[in-house]
Amino acid sequence: MLTDVFIIASGTSRRHVITLAEEAESKLKEQDRRPLRREGMEDGTWVLLDYGDVVVHLFDEETRAYYDLERLWADAPRLTFEPAVS
Repeated sequence: MLTDVFIIASGTSRRHVITLAEEAESKLKEQDRRPLRREGMEDGTWVLLDYGDVVVHLFDEETRAYYDLERLWADAPRLTFEPAVS
């Protein structure tokens, strides 16, 4: 098995994608989690945060549509996510 969970999300701009990645890293660091690999922070079109059991893919909208990871992993089970109300 490569990983347990892929998280795929989009930002509205390159700066937004980088901010989402920084926030994800910050929240996971609070849980004593640090990425094994981190790529794409310089460009901000596709940021990958690899935690081993969880891999976070953050895209700008154009890059997400181009690579269409959901199509590549169409047969994978999907988990529903309900964001916390703040």
